[in-house]
Amino acid sequence: MGDFTAMTEDDWARRADEFRLLPGETLAGVLADYAETADRTDELVAALPDLDAAHPLPKAPWFEAEAQWSARRVLLHIVAETAQHAGHADIIRESLDGAKSMG
Repeated sequence: MGDFTAMTEDDWARRADEFRLLPGETLAGVLADYAETADRTDELVAALPDLDAAHPLPKAPWFEAEAQWSARRVLLHIVAETAQHAGHADIIRESLDGAKSMG
């Protein structure tokens, strides 16, 4: 895994902002963004040659260097993350302690 100590205060602040409504954001807007992302995901999955197609992961402290994931692994990760975050208690716990149980 990567080195979280390389993240700056600004990086952590931007990350924290991903988990709350900011001024000017609305629940309706967030849900519309989610629906748009789901539609785009459906389009991407339909266009895949097969689920073994792989792509390099972006540089991030939580991915190993030079990592690649298959489409299958990405889709399973999305399902697991969505299921995990469906529970409000888990979201609150993560916002308090930063720990995660998957991924």
